[in-house]
Amino acid sequence: MDSESDLNPDTDDLPLCANTNHILVKHYVLDLTVCFERKVISGSIVLFLDPCSGSTEKDVREKTCSESSSASMDPEVESREGSVKKHDDMEKLSRSWELSNDGDFTLVLDCCDLAVSKVEEVDVSHVSDIGSEKAGVSSLTQNATLVQNILSMPSTRWRQQHQMFSLCSRAPGVQGDSSLRFHTNRWSLQVRKRHVSSSQDFPRVLRVFYETRPEGGSVRWTRDQDDRACVYTAGSPINNRALFPCQEPPVAMSTWQAIVRAPSDCVVLMSGEEAVKPTEDSDCLIWNYYVTMPMPASTFALAVGHWRQVTDENSPTLEKESGNRLHCGTGENFGAETSALSTLGNSTRGEVKVSTLQPGRGHQTSRSPPLSSHPSLEEKTSHCSAVVDDSIPCSHGDYPCRVAESSVRSQQVIPHRVFAPDSLLHKAQIGILSLLPKCLEAAFEVLGVHPFSRLDVLVVPAGFSSLGMARPNMERTGQVSDSGSSTVKHALNPDKSFMQVHYLKGYFLLRFLASQVGEQQFINFFRLFVQRYHGQLILSQDFLHMLLITFPDIERRGLTLSAIYADWLDRPGIPEWLYERSAVWSQTRLVEEVKAEVVKWILPSHRHQGKGRKRKQSEPKVKHKEVTSDQLVLLLEFLLEEARLSAAKMRALAQTYALQNQDAEVRHRWCELVVKHGFSEAYGDLEHFLVHDQAMGVYLYGELMVHEDSEQQELARRCLSRVSAEMDRSARKVVEEMVL
Repeated sequence: MDSESDLNPDTDDLPLCANTNHILVKHYVLDLTVCFERKVISGSIVLFLDPCSGSTEKDVREKTCSESSSASMDPEVESREGSVKKHDDMEKLSRSWELSNDGDFTLVLDCCDLAVSKVEEVDVSHVSDIGSEKAGVSSLTQNATLVQNILSMPSTRWRQQHQMFSLCSRAPGVQGDSSLRFHTNRWSLQVRKRHVSSSQDFPRVLRVFYETRPEGGSVRWTRDQDDRACVYTAGSPINNRALFPCQEPPVAMSTWQAIVRAPSDCVVLMSGEEAVKPTEDSDCLIWNYYVTMPMPASTFALAVGHWRQVTDENSPTLEKESGNRLHCGTGENFGAETSALSTLGNSTRGEVKVSTLQPGRGHQTSRSPPLSSHPSLEEKTSHCSAVVDDSIPCSHGDYPCRVAESSVRSQQVIPHRVFAPDSLLHKAQIGILSLLPKCLEAAFEVLGVHPFSRLDVLVVPAGFSSLGMARPNMERTGQVSDSGSSTVKHALNPDKSFMQVHYLKGYFLLRFLASQVGEQQFINFFRLFVQRYHGQLILSQDFLHMLLITFPDIERRGLTLSAIYADWLDRPGIPEWLYERSAVWSQTRLVEEVKAEVVKWILPSHRHQGKGRKRKQSEPKVKHKEVTSDQLVLLLEFLLEEARLSAAKMRALAQTYALQNQDAEVRHRWCELVVKHGFSEAYGDLEHFLVHDQAMGVYLYGELMVHEDSEQQELARRCLSRVSAEMDRSARKVVEEMVL
């Protein structure tokens, strides 16, 4: 990294330090223990490394993200003198580390807010069933050969592969004087081995002992809606680098398996391919999860808390249309389920509700031929009808792909579970569990086979503020260095979590494209696109390029790739098409119905300015039309344009539409009206929203402050004081800038 060495940690840009062009992590094995008393997750992670082909680099003297500061302790709890001394110590350590390079290769991992105590090379050469010692062959060579054999196992042997990963992760460290040296700075963990000058000769298996820090940006220690301790990963904005040392760039696709120890009264939820049944161990439970689909490290999700599974004895039986079901298993270890998971299709429908449901992978897989042997996109998508072609082969690397399994092609609704605090079980049952089958079926109808075998949904605490995970910016992500490191523009901007304009603009871009080719044709194209690119990393231009190939007529009409980028992606503001369409949409029946309701709320006030009792009694009673929640949002937005609404009107609004019981989108607009018109009778609604809908309520604090009303400003300060301890760090920073 040449340009990143002088990064300012106080700016909005986030460095991606991992040298992924030199070496890749192919598999992680985590062994973690959750401690609520200390607010840390401790344990170890084993990394299985694969040097990139052709990477016989002598460029090991490259600069890394060696900032002089280290995120070792929350500066709020350090004295000024201690901070100065620590800063000086870190500078000395950093200089010492750089001077001790001696031409050794440096493995760079993305890491922050972690206390790393030890890094060791793991000796897997004596692991049984993998290989045997060969005379005259060094253990280093044996280790490399054995790891490569494991990584090269075909997807049909994924279960055995995970067994081998598990065995190797428990192997002892290499003995002798070949210990590894490591160094941590604010954004990275750097590891070297003496006299190893290239990634090809670097150890293939490392074990890192560490623990998280309570203030770590990727891990949220908070309390749920029942005021019980919980912890969950907040992958945005710094992804998982404060949960475990990893390679954050999306190109670093990997698989993982994890053992998590947690208090016996807690539930552990994690991204994985089975709904596990934990095993008991003294006063804790041990949970096992794994994935076989290579994915970016940012998709790793973990949540531990006192949640309960939402059940509904009267809910429709899952997969009514599909006779194909997957067997249940305990998930206690990765090798015990071989007989139970070897076939598909015999378990009963009732097993859907069992918490030990384990949807496994089938053995039918599609080994991908080289991409060049595939029929061209032009051949596959030569007709404007975009007919779905189920014969398109997989183009991703080898893994147990569900899309290749004919037995699940009619599985419209995959097994799913919902978890929530006790106080929200009923609401989650009605508002989430009952809707999931319909949502899953709709996704299946549009996109085809579900890529994952199950779905877990968790009702997160009110402090969860990540409304989206994109990184909106006008500039390109920082240029990638020869090592693979780069920066993400504006990723550390605290406002980022609350800026949703890019999502809305993306939605309207898709609506625009659908208007050019026909809505049903566009939906068919979506399915074709997913079939072609599933399991792969893709860019916006991949999607648009395939669209233009599939529908060549639109390009002939002037809708080129450069035109789409210029109008929708590279230029701020509202595209011309959206202005034109808004005029059309504003005349639709649903909008006209809302306008008619707005008139009912406004005209009486405009017509009857007199205050005589006789005139007031003669006013006819207005009959309001029932509206949908989306129409109600629009109605309140129209009313926000009014300069003045009387307290009587505000009171009638709340009663007519039962605004206190509406969804958060509606209640947010109601709170805006309350603030604008100083309707003190509903300040309780406003305070409830700021406490229980923290992410959506952030900018209401600004509205409360700008009106310069002492009662409103005091309400803002009171709410901030009440929830600041549980707020997301970025949200708290944004609000404090408004209020304090």
